[in-house]
Amino acid sequence: MAGSSHGHTPAAWTGVIIAFIGFCVSGAFMVMADPLGFWAGMVIVLLGGVVGMAMRAAGLGQPKTGTASVSTPPVREAVGAES
Repeated sequence: MAGSSHGHTPAAWTGVIIAFIGFCVSGAFMVMADPLGFWAGMVIVLLGGVVGMAMRAAGLGQPKTGTASVSTPPVREAVGAES
């Protein structure tokens, strides 16, 4: 996994940092027994995901190197067939 640079992009770092801030806000308001503040923190968590996806769409994420596709088996020729 270390050789693939998984998640080492500006989009990933920004999304995770925003989500972490949202978790901290939600945790603080949960301790203070304030439901409105808790849900505001959860909105910040979701905002982190949206920002990360938007940045990835803008080209700041990990480039897609390979696609998994279903390959068809090779066609076998009949014995004695000439090409």
